[in-house]
Amino acid sequence: MSQDPVTPQDAAGDASTNANASPADGTQAQTQNGEASNAAPLTLEQQLQQAEAKASEHHDAWLRAKAETENMRKRALLDVASAHKYAVEGMASELLPVRDSLEATLAAEKVDLDTLRSGVELTLKQLVAAFDKVQIKPINPQGEKFDPHRHQAISMLPSEQEANTVLTVLQAGYQLHERVVRPALVTVSKGPDKA
Repeated sequence: MSQDPVTPQDAAGDASTNANASPADGTQAQTQNGEASNAAPLTLEQQLQQAEAKASEHHDAWLRAKAETENMRKRALLDVASAHKYAVEGMASELLPVRDSLEATLAAEKVDLDTLRSGVELTLKQLVAAFDKVQIKPINPQGEKFDPHRHQAISMLPSEQEANTVLTVLQAGYQLHERVVRPALVTVSKGPDKA
């Protein structure tokens, strides 16, 4: 037995016929979601009022979300400004004992050279400990290969060492974590003199 193909127009016609048909056995009409409906259909005015209430509710929720977002943005800006302003607080607290030691040395009336030297050595130890706590490390490249990212060459000298080897460190460099704060000032070998 062959069946005729159903076209989209036929299917739409059947659906509208079924939706408009009232049941013959006296049961209640079904709504689109399958629930029984006893209420009369809403008038256009009532539908408009419902839509306006929903729109007002959505607008209020949007305004609240917008205000919350703006408050979060302002808090984030304040946090960033505070972080920049007080970023050196840890370093400052580590350096205060060094300053205290230097002031105590200067306040001493009569100090012999050995006492002064030992005081300066202790102060230097405090400074090195403070640097270690905040991850400031010295760059002392004696005998290493010259690295233009970490070293600053003052001059090149003839030497028996391989070319581009650091001969002397005139001033130590420093790095904070992996970033160079100050490059080491060095003299570099240009290799043996060819005579």
